[in-house]
Amino acid sequence: MAAGPVSRRHGIDLSYYDLGRTPFFACALDPRFSYCLYVPEDYDETGTKRYDLIVAVHGTDRTASEYRDRFAAFCDEHDCIVLAPLFPAGLGRRTELHDYKFIGYGGIRFDRILLAMVDEVAAKYRVDASRLLMHGFSGGGQFVHRFLYLHPERLRAASIGAPGLVTLLDPRWPWWAGTGGVSEEFGVRLDVDAMRRVAVQMVVGADDTDTWEITVTERDELWVEGADAAGANRIDRLESLRGSFEAAGIPVRFDVVPGAAHNGFDVLDAVRAFFRDELAGPPAPARKSARKSAR
Repeated sequence: MAAGPVSRRHGIDLSYYDLGRTPFFACALDPRFSYCLYVPEDYDETGTKRYDLIVAVHGTDRTASEYRDRFAAFCDEHDCIVLAPLFPAGLGRRTELHDYKFIGYGGIRFDRILLAMVDEVAAKYRVDASRLLMHGFSGGGQFVHRFLYLHPERLRAASIGAPGLVTLLDPRWPWWAGTGGVSEEFGVRLDVDAMRRVAVQMVVGADDTDTWEITVTERDELWVEGADAAGANRIDRLESLRGSFEAAGIPVRFDVVPGAAHNGFDVLDAVRAFFRDELAGPPAPARKSARKSAR
């Protein structure tokens, strides 16, 4: 327990530990998973101001709280709350590191786990949980673009950072290399029209060219047809992903960060700028209506 005076409560139901940088809370749907938050210190439990919800998805190293911390000042400035989920390693197999990136693994639906966390936050705080701003880097970038395929209606903005393996928006390749068979895999139909209403950023470091961790061959358990179709390194693969989006009429903001290698914290200025621009304008459906009326 932290040192300090006993009376550290704020408001009616929220305690000291529900504001600012929170501890990790177990997800009620499945306590194997948890999340932490940053809630602006001036959040007024009796107020009326509503907050946007940012979801920051960790990579393989699972530095969830560090991503949370790096959005704190942004949240204070732009009236946001950030949710950082923790998907632990070693579920099923002690050596398993990559499960959440592919959304479904061993009977677990990581998208549903995340949405349950969002529901918990929405029950506790005044947030717009209907349309999320989501960022993930590396393994988190894998999660974000696959989540976008399955739940475009839940996203206002999707920032896809340097995924090592990509799922092209292309039904010629089977899941996970492409979107072929996604209905059979997840019980949903791809809604490309809804995807067009999501602001999309793809971001990668200019020096992010190592391939040692992301090469998949026919000898690997992950191998599916098309696993090598997107290119050799993260820059190539993100370019291929952008091409598949743009071919489907989905605009992409593509940011290459000078001097950055494979370090998620080094691209966050570009991510925050993307979110800042998105929050400054109308939500995507309003933008689409404005474009139509201007023709």
